[in-house]
Amino acid sequence: MPFLELTLPCSEAEQPRLERALENVGALAMTLADAHADAPDEQAIFEPGVGQTPLWGEMALTALFEGGTPPELLLHALAAADEGVDWSRARFREVADQDWERAWMDQYEPLQFGRRTWIVPWNHALPEGADNDDAAVVRLDPGLAFGSGTHPTTALCLAWLDGLADSGELDGAQVLDFGCGSGILALAALKLGAAGATGVDNDPQALAATADNAQRNEVDHRLGVYLPEDEPVRTYPVVVANILASALVALADTLAARVAPGGRIALSGILAGQQDEVLERYAGAFEDLSVTQLEDWIRISGTRRG
Repeated sequence: MPFLELTLPCSEAEQPRLERALENVGALAMTLADAHADAPDEQAIFEPGVGQTPLWGEMALTALFEGGTPPELLLHALAAADEGVDWSRARFREVADQDWERAWMDQYEPLQFGRRTWIVPWNHALPEGADNDDAAVVRLDPGLAFGSGTHPTTALCLAWLDGLADSGELDGAQVLDFGCGSGILALAALKLGAAGATGVDNDPQALAATADNAQRNEVDHRLGVYLPEDEPVRTYPVVVANILASALVALADTLAARVAPGGRIALSGILAGQQDEVLERYAGAFEDLSVTQLEDWIRISGTRRG
């Protein structure tokens, strides 16, 4: 059946108030988008920092209602729900129903990283190369969590893990994926030869997605998932953190303490131009720090001082 779509401009401060009013009048679903998504200087938001839920300063709030709902009656109901909002800013259109999950998944194609790491949507046939005996294939359903392999920050980390596997450094290792999102990096490490992995994220939805993806890949018995406050304190020979640069700076002591002497670390989620501050924070605990860039994004990798 078709839906009635309402789109309303809003600020970050207005967003909770508008969502409450829309929920009260029967909104079936709501989404937020950057109001200036087509601008060349749009603000990209990927993975929030630990304890943060960043939003754009100016947003477009979209809500879906049952098809056939009269827009005029809906505006009257919204005015009654919150008289302090200028609901005349709302714009309406009718949208056709579709298999939203299938449409979303159809955007994704199998991707190769490094020599043998493949990320393949769970409903997609294995492409040529991914069916080789030594291929490390992660079957992924990203769900609503960050991390499908399509973004340069994730690609940089997957290529780094693939390189560690080629050098034998992942064989039998324990890996920490800090800010695990969909679990893509932990799963890749396990498929590349790691004995076990720990995924940490401040979003319970991300932990659920990681656990589901681990089960789909039949490695759930080798992967533990935790909120930051529940994470077991230990050291790892391999640590990867794909979060924002500001979070990497704030968590430098925590992450350094998780890497065993001589262990390896990869830090990603860093925009070009932000690397100097991150390098400065990690230089005391790590040696051989190197910078790798893909498009506008940076990965920093290094070895824990003994």
